[in-house]
Amino acid sequence: MRLMTSSRTRHGNAPFSWRYVTPLYMGSTLNPINSSMIATALVPIALSLHVPVAQTTWLVASLYLASAIAQPTAGKLAEEVGPRRIFVAGILIIFAAGVLGGIARSLSWLVISRVLIGIGTSTAYPSAMLLIRRRALSAQMTEPPGSILGGLQIAGLVTPLVGLPIGGVLVDAWGWRTIFLVNLPVALLALVMALMWIPRDVSLGERRGFRAMAVRIDLVGIMGFAGTLAALLVFLFSLPHPAWLALLIALVMGTGFAWWELRIERPFLDLRLLAANGALTRTYARFGLLTFCVYTVLYGVTEWIGAARGLSSLATGLLLLPMSGLSAIVLGPVSRRNLVRAPLIAAAAASIVASVGVVLLTTGTSLGWLVCITLLFGVTMGAMSSGNQTALYKLVAPDSIGTASGLLRTFGYLGSIASSATIGIVFHRRVADSGLHHLAVVMVLASFAALILTVADGRLRGVDSTSRAAC
Repeated sequence: MRLMTSSRTRHGNAPFSWRYVTPLYMGSTLNPINSSMIATALVPIALSLHVPVAQTTWLVASLYLASAIAQPTAGKLAEEVGPRRIFVAGILIIFAAGVLGGIARSLSWLVISRVLIGIGTSTAYPSAMLLIRRRALSAQMTEPPGSILGGLQIAGLVTPLVGLPIGGVLVDAWGWRTIFLVNLPVALLALVMALMWIPRDVSLGERRGFRAMAVRIDLVGIMGFAGTLAALLVFLFSLPHPAWLALLIALVMGTGFAWWELRIERPFLDLRLLAANGALTRTYARFGLLTFCVYTVLYGVTEWIGAARGLSSLATGLLLLPMSGLSAIVLGPVSRRNLVRAPLIAAAAASIVASVGVVLLTTGTSLGWLVCITLLFGVTMGAMSSGNQTALYKLVAPDSIGTASGLLRTFGYLGSIASSATIGIVFHRRVADSGLHHLAVVMVLASFAALILTVADGRLRGVDSTSRAAC
């Protein structure tokens, strides 16, 4: 990665000082850590509010749904209104959601709190990507800031795994409400750092009315996207007892959404661009497929470990920590060199080998073999996160990076939701070796699809060639 001489004079000693990136990293941890911490609080919440445990799964689904919709929406708003403004607004929403969750007396209010947490935390990543992209352009950087992008990915990779033990400690020590209240000090700290260390957005110029802004951000398109995704997620979470009406609504709304986006001048989701930019579309598909495999390990294999091997939630969480550590180790050098194709091939290959390993698991398998399998998925996590993010950075125009980054995360959520639906189907009656092996077969197929999408993508060779030429 090379910098032009003027980059240091324009932004002080370095364009990406620790002050500039720290609030971006901290904000980017809040969505994944909130998505995993809640798992430790579901049973205590059910007991405290006198509701069936099955109903508390809406606390998981609501954040998934809100995040999948809000990520690209926040990116679009950041492009139009300014990334710092959207980042700060998201932090304020997180704070309000934490207060609401801390005082809520019913499951309905907790679900609302989780929706707000999903919306608030979803502003961080697309805003951070846009801030980084604009900072790099201002500094006349000839290459993506690999180490900075890598740090952003590490912030999102490590926190889901450490969220489980952190959540367990908080719930055991101070009760389930701390899962919501813990957002307050973190949000306050992130807010102070953002206001102090992230430069103000440029002036919006002339004030725009609601109608003008609604046209610029394509509010109709956002609502169509939200409705389509909500109906689709209701269908997926209804499995293995499919809600066919929800699927029909998703198809009708999706058709209407596509018709609208193809006819307006400033679409929320530029379907023509996705059709023309096949490499970007394949990047989204690869990310969703491999995220499906990783989340199947995080929640499906761990569920089998707890049920078949009798390990506690804490022990299972600790078993996954080496996977998280290795993913961060892999991600570092890959992101610094801005590599794309080789890491993506390695990610898919590691997922194939590890998924075949899951096929061989039985209740008598040693824990050492389990650790080896999870370590291979650690390679997948690190390599696919860095490779796909760098590909996105290079394939998207600077003024569209916010929406494109949010959409990348949306495909990741679709992968995780598909994983949850698949796990629910195979473990519907009981958690057994046979169900785990069925999961593994699906993982093998998804990994092979990701490998084919990478090997057959000639555009990735050009992306890597550009990186080598600039180094």
